[in-house]
Amino acid sequence: QVQLVESGGGLVQAGDSLRLSCVASGRTFSSYAMGWFRQAPGKEREFVAAVSRSGANTKYADSVKGRFTISRDNAKNTVNLEMNSPKPEDTAVYYCAARFSTISSSIATTEDLFYSWGQGTQVTVSS
Repeated sequence: QVQLVESGGGLVQAGDSLRLSCVASGRTFSSYAMGWFRQAPGKEREFVAAVSRSGANTKYADSVKGRFTISRDNAKNTVNLEMNSPKPEDTAVYYCAARFSTISSSIATTEDLFYSWGQGTQVTVSS
């Protein structure tokens, strides 16, 4: 399995920008479809964004579409989440997740399809 470590979380004002990063170690990173999920206090974990193995395909939750951008750099074993114009309702612990896939273009958006998870990074958006 791949090991994942997130970074980049912190306190940000609404309307500013923040970039989360997730570095993977272990198996071949390019064999994994990647995703970002988040969990706000008192709520269940929810899907945020996903990217295919090649990076060619992406998908977003409606709540972040147009504001967040997921990208990956297979040479650096990294997947990023650019958070533009964050809102207080984006406050949550953000988790990076990996899913081994034999199909380069496939994307997963449900957490039970992901096998490896990071420890999470806290993002707090102040109004």
